[in-house]
Amino acid sequence: MDGFLVALVVSFGVIFVAELGDKSQLMALTFATRFKTVPVLIGITVATAIVHLASVAIGVGLNAALPTGWISLVAGLAFLGFGVWTLRGDKLTEEEKRKAEKTGKSAIVAVGVAFFLAELGDKTMLATITLATKYGWFGTWLGSTLGMVAADALAILVGRLLGRHLPERTIRYGAAVLFAICGLWLILEAVRELS
Repeated sequence: MDGFLVALVVSFGVIFVAELGDKSQLMALTFATRFKTVPVLIGITVATAIVHLASVAIGVGLNAALPTGWISLVAGLAFLGFGVWTLRGDKLTEEEKRKAEKTGKSAIVAVGVAFFLAELGDKTMLATITLATKYGWFGTWLGSTLGMVAADALAILVGRLLGRHLPERTIRYGAAVLFAICGLWLILEAVRELS
């Protein structure tokens, strides 16, 4: 159970931070202006659970095929890359805005499909793969899914309460620093294992 809790907490924290200022959060806010909050959150949760289940399957497969020292090294470098990616920031394209603004017969399906497609290859998916190589599948899947839904729910709540976005620059820098710290920690761990 101890390994499960570590995976849950680490995955929740990393994905929550990774999602702050991400285009998915902007999509959540846009959908919430069009649909009721609960169907939006259900659509986000279903899409995230599916994408992150595939992500942890990939991560567990990589872990079985590669030695742990090299996985830690690659994961550390990936996290440094995620930090740089986070500094760059995300913006919704015009097509993504149009998809988020469309009304459909079912808000849950519309939100779920849009989020599923937006998350494929996104940094949260890649971070989940990376975490699964280190911490195992179930805790990582549950933590990463809950972390992403919590971050998107926060965006919706704050957006509705304040009528404006979170301070994007501060969030980007804070998230980038956290990714860099995690990356350096993993690299140091890899150097110890490979020495």
